Amino acid sequence: MPIGKPINIADDDFEREVLQKEGIVVVDFWAPWCGPCHTMAPALEAFVASNSGKIKVCKIDADDNPKTAEQYEIRSLPTVVFFKDGQVIETHVGTLTQPGLQAKLDVLLE
Repeated sequence: MPIGKPINIADDDFEREVLQKEGIVVVDFWAPWCGPCHTMAPALEAFVASNSGKIKVCKIDADDNPKTAEQYEIRSLPTVVFFKDGQVIETHVGTLTQPGLQAKLDVLLE
């Protein structure tokens, strides 16, 4: 994974890349047409870079991967879902800044 970049995943990768991983995995549900998703992208990349080695961050295009989006009842984009050991522990609908992402993670790591 390049530093500062989340991993792009698809429906077929989701179980292996997220649900079967130990520790925290952050998943950004987004779409190419979503303006707020593009606005949040630099914050997400900064978040990835500042937490390298501590967590895994993935992006999944909700339009191209409807199975996973439906499974997690994604109705608005962006939606960021925090998983720990394969279980949802936090969901945030809407954009987040890098400090906002970090604050959510810091609470989960306590």
